[in-house]
Amino acid sequence: MDDAEYDELTTSLTPNESVDGVTTYRNTVSIACPACEKPFDDLVVCEDEYSSLELSRMLDLCVTTHEDEVVLFTHKK
Repeated sequence: MDDAEYDELTTSLTPNESVDGVTTYRNTVSIACPACEKPFDDLVVCEDEYSSLELSRMLDLCVTTHEDEVVLFTHKK
């Protein structure tokens, strides 16, 4: 994902929280996922080399990278 795409996504979404190197944004405007082209629920950015995510529900995930960060697009089942 290039810088322009990343900046457009993060400025269009609603910031949710940033904890321990993981930042989440809510997709309140139904932006399409760049991987599957379906609206996604949340954007999760893992800034640290290692991150642990505790999921409380079943999700489909689409994944890309931006610079050294892992970028996840969540889709609720």
